[in-house]
Amino acid sequence: MTSNANSLNWFEISVSDITRAKHFYESIFDMKMESQNMMGMEMAFFPAEPGSGKANGGLVQSPNHKPSTDGVKVYLNANPNMDTVMARVEAAGGKVVMPKMKISDEVGYMAFILDTEGNSIGIHSMN
Repeated sequence: MTSNANSLNWFEISVSDITRAKHFYESIFDMKMESQNMMGMEMAFFPAEPGSGKANGGLVQSPNHKPSTDGVKVYLNANPNMDTVMARVEAAGGKVVMPKMKISDEVGYMAFILDTEGNSIGIHSMN
């Protein structure tokens, strides 16, 4: 890996119920996710711009994907303001486990939520 390459090129959030998890993320981010079965895995993809070089990922249900509050942390983009996303978390079946906190003026804000599958997910925005 070089300094001009993305350090993240793909992420997968493990889920035990793809339908429930897809509904949760579509609800809190007010967007639609496309679903597909690939290689025996049920997947739902976050919106992406193919060929842009921007990192992307999705939700995955398979025997090799087990939701957890421990381990790798993924921070999802809640720009322009995470308050809108955070206000939807509990109504969508999740839980706010660390409220919005300022990191710095240059980096913005972060929070942690627990999704409907039991994953601890980071949320980030500049405002």
